[in-house]
Amino acid sequence: MVGVVRPDPVRAEGPSRAKPHQVADAIRALIVSGELSEGDSLGREPELIERFGVSRPSLREALRILEADGLITVVRGVYGGVIVHQPDQRMTARTGSLVLRARNVPLADVFEARAMLEPLAVRRIASRRNRAAALAELRALIVQEERAIEDPERFGYANAAFHERLMQLGGNQTLTVLTEMLTEIVVRSVAEVSRADDPTGSVAVRRRGLRSQRRLLELIEAGDATAAEEHWRSHMAVVGRVMLGQRASKVVELLVRDP
Repeated sequence: MVGVVRPDPVRAEGPSRAKPHQVADAIRALIVSGELSEGDSLGREPELIERFGVSRPSLREALRILEADGLITVVRGVYGGVIVHQPDQRMTARTGSLVLRARNVPLADVFEARAMLEPLAVRRIASRRNRAAALAELRALIVQEERAIEDPERFGYANAAFHERLMQLGGNQTLTVLTEMLTEIVVRSVAEVSRADDPTGSVAVRRRGLRSQRRLLELIEAGDATAAEEHWRSHMAVVGRVMLGQRASKVVELLVRDP
């Protein structure tokens, strides 16, 4: 059991917020700061009541708030307890999806946002002198896509990994988080609204996509940032049409459960 929670964090927040929210805020801060890691145990209910100095209803409400945020799982039973989860793109995507759905945002709009961001990352990678390691990583991801070429679902996730790593290698963490959220929404929404179809097209279409990715790496290797950016912008426009097709106007959807 992790014992990093300091005595009575509730009082530090003052009386302006209800105790359940104060407890939730204190635990959330520990998770976000890294003092609590993925899979850590906060302990069992009696221990937490004593540690935070709150009533059982207040603690349960605090845990409900955190569980709704995806930051903890409450395990019932003799061997139960409260298990910590680190924020990830699935959590961000769920939150973003709710907002986008509430505003009736279509999938095409989400994909367009991703298509605007990735060429910027491509330009940054191609402009670097030390880009050999980035190229090696991207080539390895293309190999993973090739291995999944016959399986539309596996290929979809392998392809998403390529796009996400491309943004990560671009070096801007804020844009990377945004792109992870957008990619999660696009991949899972398209899968949800077209279970009977292959959203990534035929094997031939997927192979053309991989040829385009290899061409991108050639341009990056040559250090031609402008050509690489333009090529990837065109690529994303084509891929958007292939992936979304008649579903482009479909309002964003996202499964609550994990794939």
